[in-house]
Amino acid sequence: MSKGGFPGGFGGINMNQIMKQAKKMQEDVTKAQENLASKTYESTTGGGAVYVKINGEKKIQELKIQKEVVDPEDVEMLQDLIISAINEAQNQADQDAAKELGKYNIPGLGL
Repeated sequence: MSKGGFPGGFGGINMNQIMKQAKKMQEDVTKAQENLASKTYESTTGGGAVYVKINGEKKIQELKIQKEVVDPEDVEMLQDLIISAINEAQNQADQDAAKELGKYNIPGLGL
């Protein structure tokens, strides 16, 4: 028997080494996910009329709307500005996550 406990050693593959590498990768991914969750992302639209800040889990932390942009006759514009600001902040978070977690190339991470 080989050191890995399998007859023939699967062509010299050491199962203990593979398990250690998998555990290290899991720890690295967990650490990267925690790091991403602690980050914040900010976006403004309409020349600063709408400001949004989200965390790495894409939950809104702060939303500011300048009084000047609140027009009862044009609610649709305000809605568009808010949506654009949120989408941009979420895109920043997604890009950061793809950059950080993409190097692990693990199916199911949703990147």
